[in-house]
Amino acid sequence: MTSVRLRLLILALLPLVVLMPALLALAVGRWSANYDALLITNVETDLRVADQYVQRILSTTGGDVTALARSLRFDAALRETAESLPAFLAREREALGLDFLYYRPRAAIPHGFPVIARAAAGVPATEIDIFSPEALFALPETGAALTERARVPLIPTQAAVPTTRIVEDRGMVIHSATPVTTEGREGVLVGGILLNRNLEFIDTINALVYQDTGRAGARQGTATLFLEDVRVSTNVRLFEGARALGTRVSAAVRGAVLGAGQTWLDSAFVVNDWYISAYRPITDSFGARVGMLYVGYLQAPFDAARRNAYILVFASFLAVLAISVPLFLRLARNIFSPLERMTQTMARVEAGDLEARIGRVAARDEIGAVAAHLDSLLDQVQERDRALRAWNEELNARVEDRTAELRAANAKLESTYQQLVMSEKLASIGEITAGVAHEINNPAAVIQGNLDVIRQTLGEAAAPVAHELGLIDRQVGRISAIVGKLLQFARPSEFGTFEEDVNLGQVLRDCLVLVDHVLSKADITVEITEAADTPLVTINPGELQQVIINLVTNAAQAMKGGGRLTISTEPQAREGRAGAALIVSDSGPGIAPDKIGSVFDPFFTTKPGEGTGLGLSVSQTLIRQAGGNISARNRAHGGAEFSVWLPAQK
Repeated sequence: MTSVRLRLLILALLPLVVLMPALLALAVGRWSANYDALLITNVETDLRVADQYVQRILSTTGGDVTALARSLRFDAALRETAESLPAFLAREREALGLDFLYYRPRAAIPHGFPVIARAAAGVPATEIDIFSPEALFALPETGAALTERARVPLIPTQAAVPTTRIVEDRGMVIHSATPVTTEGREGVLVGGILLNRNLEFIDTINALVYQDTGRAGARQGTATLFLEDVRVSTNVRLFEGARALGTRVSAAVRGAVLGAGQTWLDSAFVVNDWYISAYRPITDSFGARVGMLYVGYLQAPFDAARRNAYILVFASFLAVLAISVPLFLRLARNIFSPLERMTQTMARVEAGDLEARIGRVAARDEIGAVAAHLDSLLDQVQERDRALRAWNEELNARVEDRTAELRAANAKLESTYQQLVMSEKLASIGEITAGVAHEINNPAAVIQGNLDVIRQTLGEAAAPVAHELGLIDRQVGRISAIVGKLLQFARPSEFGTFEEDVNLGQVLRDCLVLVDHVLSKADITVEITEAADTPLVTINPGELQQVIINLVTNAAQAMKGGGRLTISTEPQAREGRAGAALIVSDSGPGIAPDKIGSVFDPFFTTKPGEGTGLGLSVSQTLIRQAGGNISARNRAHGGAEFSVWLPAQK
């Protein structure tokens, strides 16, 4: 049974131990989701800042080239000799911080880039384009240097899309072109900046996005420019401090950004650590996605801060729990203590200690009143128990006296009843025997006498009916035998006991001759096993013959439709006495378990209307008179088995 203490603890601590952790877990989950959203928002803002810087570079580069094309000094340089123009453009390229700058008259305008085509049509344009190694090398003056600077060896990168390339030799260029409208010198002015290995460009982005404020916990950020999925300009470091140029982005990021044109805002593994990352696609003047702009900051410090927050929250909860539970138990002690004393007192009373009492309780509330009232009830119970015990002892004494009288009367009645039953049984048997002797033997004697008169009278003329006369003779003999069985069962002491040493095997064989017609008619196979060392036994041979014939006849009647009869003799000692056993087994249905204890009772038969029920009873009497024993059992594999044991000759 659940104690009151436990139930009160559950009721009081359930909100603290179950509901509060659930609410705490929900709150922590919401905070974690908001924390993650904040991190993503931060990196999205960082990407926006980086993209604005790139757009500013594009705008500045385009504005510088357009301003130069429209300047008076460029106009003057065009009108001078053709040999002086390259030197002028080289000075302007250095001054504007460009990697290449060249002029092409209308007749020599190169085709292939939409930027130049729009400039030839009179519209200035600035885009990011991808230059092949040949296009880079063809740039005037700086082409060879730019071709070499653009080469980036590829470094095998885990989780990247498999490739057979070993080097990235294309160039990602801020490509600007503007129309030149000087009369007689119409054409285009083209300039640009190579972004491959442009560390100043990428470091400026990183400095703008992730300013080093010197504060503890400041974000550790990186920025990268990708040509397709290859890092061509980055401040992401490898293990020994070298920049991770030539490493590649993961296949998942490539598929989302370059393949689907999406902006990636999520955690990603960058070279050798996890970063809160943002990627956006870069398109060229053809509108194709040719690269990616990346910014991100190291995830580990924020994961550590998240873990520390979790630890702090749950440690605070455990501290509150550790303080609250003992405090509650202390406050509840005034309730628990009287209730526990009541429980203990009731347990002692149930165990038989009626002297147990709760005693004085400090509480003066309802619990104290209940405790006092319970003690009063226990006093009344004890007093009534004393009275009941006294009455019980008196009643027990009276019952004991009456029980002794009834026991003596019952024993006397039982003895008288047994004597009456025996007397009635003997009287009935005596009457039956006398009646049989008078009513059967006399007619049988008359029949036998008349049968003899018929034989004498007819002489040889009786030959045609000799068989019928013999049949009558045998039936009269059977009647005499049945009467003899009755008389022998009723008064066995009146019959002679001519005991002698008998060979069980010899008597058995003699008996089988007498019942051979019974066995043959029933299609029964007989199997006899005689042990050579079977001793002689002392018994009246006729009585033994009667027992064997009775057992064999019963077995034959049990095996309707044929079967196997097994008879064996063997030496067998019982209770230290030497003897011999005769075992008769059949293959019939056996004896019903509820009737096996009654087979030796007088007049018991399993064949109503066919037998007298005296055969086995008489057999048991004859065997016991010879000092032996007869028993019956069912065999495990079917059929009944009767065992006759007789002591060996003295």
